[in-house]
Amino acid sequence: MRRNESRKLNHAEVQEEEKRSKLPANWEAKKRRVEWELMDQKQKDDAEKSGKNYDIVKNMSASAQELEFYGRKAKKKNPDPGFADFAQSHFRQYERITGQIRVNEDVYEAQRQKLGEAFYPGAGDIITTGQVSTSALDKMAADVERQITKRAKFSRRRTYVDDADISYINERNKKFNEKCERFYGQYTEEIKQNLERGTAL
Repeated sequence: MRRNESRKLNHAEVQEEEKRSKLPANWEAKKRRVEWELMDQKQKDDAEKSGKNYDIVKNMSASAQELEFYGRKAKKKNPDPGFADFAQSHFRQYERITGQIRVNEDVYEAQRQKLGEAFYPGAGDIITTGQVSTSALDKMAADVERQITKRAKFSRRRTYVDDADISYINERNKKFNEKCERFYGQYTEEIKQNLERGTAL
């Protein structure tokens, strides 16, 4: 009787160990991170309900050295290299937006239980997400609005030159031509001069 019980316990432990060995190496750290994020979000919601600023509440429990250390770490982690080209600019925006996405564990688990095997689609399966919640749509709309207001702040009026060649049909086309000139003007200067002289091949 005792031998059977110990054999069952041993078998269960072996199965658990096998499950753990199949998981990725950083699974424990990821799990801790998700738990911390959920707790952090809960504390944020509690602070908002009580009408307090969450950043102030959170910083009250930390020491000055910790805050300084994490502030330096955050600056080092995501330094702003400035504008290089549009591809890098878009990639930085993509990284920032995806970094803000938080997975709702309850909704994720409910959807996984509801869909069953269809939750993990194969290569030939067509994925249908179904209904999108209004809160998610509102969040997306707010983010787009924020991007538009931020973009509006970056534009500045440049001096208008009367003698400059008119190579545009409207304001938007003018801006596009200026961008092209700024990035590719040095490479196309000779071709442009040849076209103007009429000596182009």
